[in-house]
This record gives sequence, structure tokens and C-alpha cells, in this order.
Amino acid sequence: MSEIPISWFLTLSAILFALGVAGFLFRRNIITVFMSIELMLNAVNLSFITFSYKLQKVDGHLLAFFVMVVAAAEAAVGLAIILTVFKNRATLNIDEIDSMKN
Repeated sequence: MSEIPISWFLTLSAILFALGVAGFLFRRNIITVFMSIELMLNAVNLSFITFSYKLQKVDGHLLAFFVMVVAAAEAAVGLAIILTVFKNRATLNIDEIDSMKN
């Protein structure tokens, strides 16, 4: 049985990261931008795990776990901010939320 080449995992990681960057740069909805950031974090996790597997070290797994913890905290705080912005502004369009003033 043959192994899947490491380059496939890294290519998938690069594609996911590029999609996340594109979503972050070109979308105008806060929820979509938020999901794009999460996609970029998951792409980095895939790279960490791939290199960890290739080098037979546990360091990549630890870094991926740390990134997941940070992503969970970011999700909790980010969603709270998004809900507050929607409650106060009644919109999730980034162009309409360009100021911190009411």
C-alpha cells in the first residue's frame, strides 16, 4: 500500500489558505470574513500536522493544538462582537460599519 505524498497535503493547505485570503479580502459580510480567518487557521494547522508527521516530531501537533485553542477563543470573542454590532447597527456589511461611533 502506498502513502499519500506530503506535497498533496501541503498543496491542499496552500489552496485552503489562498481561499481564506480571497474571502477575507473580497467579501463584504462580517460572517464570511470571520469564516475566512478560521479557514486560514485550519490551513496552517494542516501544514503543522503534515510537517510533524514527516519529521516524526510532536512539535507540530502541539502547535496545531495551540492554534485550535486560540481559534476557539477568537470564535467566542468574535461572535460576541459580531452579535453586538448587528444589534446596534442592524447590518453585517463591512462597508457600513466603518466607524466605532454610533
